Amino acid sequence: MFKSLINWRLRTPFYYGWFVLGITFVATFAASGLTQVVLGGVQVYITDESGWDDGSLAFAATLGTWLSGAIAPLIGRLADRFGPRWLMPFGLVTAGIAFFVIAGSSSVFQFYGGYVVGRAVSNPVLVGLVPRTAAVNFFRQRRNMALALVSTFRPIAGAINIQIISLIAAHQGWRAAYRYLGVLSFILIVPVMLFVRRRPEDIGLLPDGARPDGAGASLGSGRPQASTPEFSWTAKEAVRTRAFWLLLTITALGTLASSATGFSLVPFLVQDAGLSTAAAAGVLSLGTFLAVANIFWGYLADRITPRRCLMVMMIGAGAMMAFLLSVDSVGEALIFAVIWGAFSGGLGSLENMVLAGYFGRSSYGAILGVFSPLQMVALGLGPGLASAVRALAGDFYILYFAMGVAYFVSAVLMYIAKPPLRPVRDTAETVLSGD
Repeated sequence: MFKSLINWRLRTPFYYGWFVLGITFVATFAASGLTQVVLGGVQVYITDESGWDDGSLAFAATLGTWLSGAIAPLIGRLADRFGPRWLMPFGLVTAGIAFFVIAGSSSVFQFYGGYVVGRAVSNPVLVGLVPRTAAVNFFRQRRNMALALVSTFRPIAGAINIQIISLIAAHQGWRAAYRYLGVLSFILIVPVMLFVRRRPEDIGLLPDGARPDGAGASLGSGRPQASTPEFSWTAKEAVRTRAFWLLLTITALGTLASSATGFSLVPFLVQDAGLSTAAAAGVLSLGTFLAVANIFWGYLADRITPRRCLMVMMIGAGAMMAFLLSVDSVGEALIFAVIWGAFSGGLGSLENMVLAGYFGRSSYGAILGVFSPLQMVALGLGPGLASAVRALAGDFYILYFAMGVAYFVSAVLMYIAKPPLRPVRDTAETVLSGD
């Protein structure tokens, strides 16, 4: 009786997994106020009002991101065991408290207390690891598209939040904007607990919507459900493969390049390219929003594999870093934002598609948890690296050249990272499909 009550679900005319992802997006929207790209986009309003220097804000972003990487292995194991239904409300409570602490901070140390803790918890629980684990658990044949969709949540939410916070900051102050985000976070706790579930099996379904009684059509996908069980690696087996460590290196380099570029773009466009603060924030919002191109990457990955898509993405992003070195007008900045946003925004979804395709879903949260610390180190290093280069060199040109090289090196490593052989258990060792 109790189990039936806990596993109750709303009857939807489409596969329930899509509904779960929709609820996840709203939670990600609230938490995106604590992301690096949003802080980078609105930092001018904070520093102008408070008198704090941008280096202090950059270090807060770095520290919060690194701490999120430190707790990611634990969150990954909890995600496999409990799923988003119980983890995400905890994340929303933490984010809500953090927003109110930030809004009320009278010193940079109070700001750190709210931002660092909020960022550390919300990043894996509401933005990255837990939502992606939910997508992998609820989908198999449509997994690439589901992961692509989840990967658009943060950039879309971030782009919208940059504009909302900027608008509210111009009229009521940036502190009011963060208080509104805190209220939203608390409101979302109830729908998450009511409607989000751990896995489709908990509500009598299989991935993509097929019923366990053998009805072959998948709801809402238009594709037949695969009849063979999916082979899944354990976290220990995955970390013993060369492919895992190559993927980790690729992701760290790409994440560092995207993080440093995104955080420094507004100051670069204002101080070096001569754009107004509003125009520069708009360019960053556009570039961030263009990560909706993840939908295209999801479509393309089903046809030429995620691995090949990731190579194309890295080459395109690297080429745009060379273009950024010559930007000196709004028009050129918009061209950069459109193309770089479309390419660099695909990193989050494509790396997760490759990871899920290589290692399966049963221990995906734990594997992604092992994967995340170095990724978060790279993500957190971006703002600090950008600020340090600016302080030492006087501009960002050396930074952008180095980040372009990082993208190109990642493309080469992705070419080397072939699908690993299955571990020997009770059957002969075979090659995983996925390329």
